[in-house]
Amino acid sequence: MEKEDALSEALRLAIDPPGTVSVEALRELARDDDANEWDIATTAEHLGLNPHTLRYYERIGLVQVDRDSAGHRVYDAASVRRLVFLTRMRVSGMSISDLRRYIDLVDSGEDTVPERREMLLEHRDTLRAQIAQLQLSLAATEYKIATYQEGPLP
Repeated sequence: MEKEDALSEALRLAIDPPGTVSVEALRELARDDDANEWDIATTAEHLGLNPHTLRYYERIGLVQVDRDSAGHRVYDAASVRRLVFLTRMRVSGMSISDLRRYIDLVDSGEDTVPERREMLLEHRDTLRAQIAQLQLSLAATEYKIATYQEGPLP
């Protein structure tokens, strides 16, 4: 492979990496079925979180969780959907204080939709800038890997 081909392939991989997350994967996590309820261990496992994180989110008011007759947490589909959103936002770098502000707005009703939208637009812009920088870093890494596979540069 020529160096120019290696660069082209590196850029392609940076823009379209293998194994990207699909919308279906998020839908699977989000649970559209309202019939079943999960305990804390099942919820934590499905979300890839520690049960302590779920308790913390509840304690600081990010999610409200019902209890069964024995006092155990019961996560319904709505609370799991909220937790999926919270988890994705945390992974993407949104601060706990911003998440608390966002959830306060959600809990305040439909009148806050414009403010929520603005928060998410700003977060999206930040993510896009980070992704662009990461894609350049990935392209540089892919290029170096490709050149090393061909042998050292002259």
